[in-house]
Amino acid sequence: MSSAISNFTLYAFVAIGGACGASLRFYISQLVLNWLGKGFPFATLMVNISGSFIMGLLYQLIEREIIDISVHRTLIGIGFLGAFTTFSTFSLDSLLLLQQGDVLKAAINILLNVALCIGAAGLGMFMVTALTK
Repeated sequence: MSSAISNFTLYAFVAIGGACGASLRFYISQLVLNWLGKGFPFATLMVNISGSFIMGLLYQLIEREIIDISVHRTLIGIGFLGAFTTFSTFSLDSLLLLQQGDVLKAAINILLNVALCIGAAGLGMFMVTALTK
């Protein structure tokens, strides 16, 4: 943690990032629900993929010291992505599909979320690496 940034400022970054992340999550969820319907948890999947991609970008930008860790990790990594990504919703969606007897949909949901989100994080890291060589 940078000594130049007060604890109050870091908490403010978390709060601001969280408000933005939650608002964008709600917007994207409504957009995807209106577009694709409620038959499959596509909204959660889209938020998880994009959040994983952003996390990959952020991680690599911090690792390469392109951006400041204390500000950006706090604002984006903890605040924004903490409110934006929906792993708890993904877990509930999967459990509800299993409880409803939709084992195939639950398996597809789990497979897509895990594989695509890991892939998105890797793509974000790759992009920063490729663009900063």
